[in-house]
Amino acid sequence: MDNLLASLEPKAIWNYFLELSKIPRGSKVEAAAAAWVAGQARALGCEVSQDAVGNVIIRKPGRPGREHAPMTALQAHVDMVCEKNEGTAHDFLTDPIRVVRDGDLLRASGTTLGADNGIGVAAALAVLASDTLNHGPLEVLITIDEETGLTGASNLQAGVLKSKYLLNLDSEEEGDLTIGCAGGVDTLGTRQVRLVPVTGGKQAYKLKVLGLKGGHSGVEIHQGRGNALRILGSLLDGLTTPFGLELAHLHGGNKRNAIPREAFAVVFMDGKFEAEARAAVATRQKELLSDLGAFDPGLVLVLEPAATDLTRAMTAEDARKVTLLLLTMAHGVVAMSAAIPGLVQSSTNLAMIHMEGDKVTVSTSQRSSIESAKHALAAQIAGCFELAGFEWTRGDGYPGWQPNPKLPLVKLVDEVHEATFGKRMKIAAIHAGLECGLIGEKYPEMEMVSFGPNMWDVHTPDENISIGSVANFWKLLVAVLEKV
Repeated sequence: MDNLLASLEPKAIWNYFLELSKIPRGSKVEAAAAAWVAGQARALGCEVSQDAVGNVIIRKPGRPGREHAPMTALQAHVDMVCEKNEGTAHDFLTDPIRVVRDGDLLRASGTTLGADNGIGVAAALAVLASDTLNHGPLEVLITIDEETGLTGASNLQAGVLKSKYLLNLDSEEEGDLTIGCAGGVDTLGTRQVRLVPVTGGKQAYKLKVLGLKGGHSGVEIHQGRGNALRILGSLLDGLTTPFGLELAHLHGGNKRNAIPREAFAVVFMDGKFEAEARAAVATRQKELLSDLGAFDPGLVLVLEPAATDLTRAMTAEDARKVTLLLLTMAHGVVAMSAAIPGLVQSSTNLAMIHMEGDKVTVSTSQRSSIESAKHALAAQIAGCFELAGFEWTRGDGYPGWQPNPKLPLVKLVDEVHEATFGKRMKIAAIHAGLECGLIGEKYPEMEMVSFGPNMWDVHTPDENISIGSVANFWKLLVAVLEKV
C-alpha cells in the first residue's frame, strides 16, 4: 500500500486515505480511527476535541488577511460499511483494507474500499495540513457511526459548531452539488419459530444466492438490481412442496442501508430428490437472469450438500410464514418525485434476515423526501410483518434535508465550479440520506451543500473511486475555501 502512494495525486489526500485504510473502522467500532484523526489534527497544531459519543471537532484559524472571513465547516464520517465476498479472508475488526489500483480506479481486494467516506476525512485533513491554501477560519466535524445509525450526527449538540457554512464531503458524483436528501426510518420484524426434529433420513443441503451487485439502498435502489432475500424466498417457495424441504436456518444481507447481495438457507431433503432439485434451481436461475437482464447479470444459485450440526427445523407453518414474508415484502422504488424529475421520492429496502436459535429477525429501511410518506410506508411494512405473524419495532429515524437552491452558498460553489472547470454544476437533491438533515435541525441558520468525487458500487466489495476525479474534487474544495 505504501508503494501505491508514489503513483497517486494529489498526495496530500491519498497519504491520509491510505493511512486511514490501515485502521479497522466499521460502524460502531471506529473509535481507533476517530482517535487517529484527532491525533493527526493535534500534530498539525489545531484545536481538537471529542464529544461524548466520539465525534471529532477540529478548529484552525484563518490564514493571514482572512482571519475575519466567515467560518466554514468541513464534514465527513469516519466509519465505513464492511462487506466482503464469500470466500474472502478478511477480518474487519483487525485487518487493514487491501487497496489496489486498476487504471484510474482504486478498489479493495474482495472487500468494500471505505472511500465512502474515508476520502472526505482525508480531504479535510489535507486542508488542515496545507500551509498554502488561503482559507478563512475552519472547523472540521468528523462524525462516527453514520452508516448504521447516524449516531454521531444525531448526538451532536447544538452550539458546538460556530460556522456559517458547512461543506459535506460525502457525495459520490463529480459535478453534482447536492442541496437536499431524503429522510429515513428502520422497521424491524421478529418471529419466534417452533423447531422440531428433522424427519429421519433427510440430508442437509445449503441454498445459496450469490453474485448480485447489491449497492447503496439510497443511491442504487432505482437501478433494477436483484434482492438476494427476495430471491431466496422465491427459491424456498418453489422447492419446499415438491421436494419436501424442511427449513433449518437462513441468513442474508449485512447492512440496513445496503441492497442484499447474498443469502443462504440450510434445508433438509430426501437425497433421492437431489438431481431433480438441482435442475429446478438451475431453471430458476435462468428465469431470474432473464428477468434481471443487464441490471444484475452475475446471479448464481447453488444447491449443495452441507455439513451441519443442526438437527431441528421449523414447523411447516413457521417455515411457510417466513418464506412468504421474504417472497412478498415490498422492496424498491415506491414513488418518484413530482417536483424534481428523476428523483426517487420514496423507497423501501428489504435488507437483512438473521436467525439465532428459534428467533428470526428481518430488517428493513424506508426512505422518503416527504416526511408523511416516510411514515406511511413504514406503517405498510409493519402491516406486512403483522400479517406474517412477526412482531415489529421502528427506529427513531432521521429527518430529510430540505433543498433551497437560492442559498448564497449554492450560488458561490456553482460559480466557483464554472470558473475552475468551465461548466456549471448539476444542482439536485438525492434519495440517499446525508447527515446534513440532522445537523440542519440543530443549526437551522447554517448554509450547507455536499459534493465529492466519482465513486461507484459503494457498500459492496465492488466499491471503487476515480483517481482523476479525486484530483478535481480537491481543486474544487480548495477553490471554494479560498472564496467563502
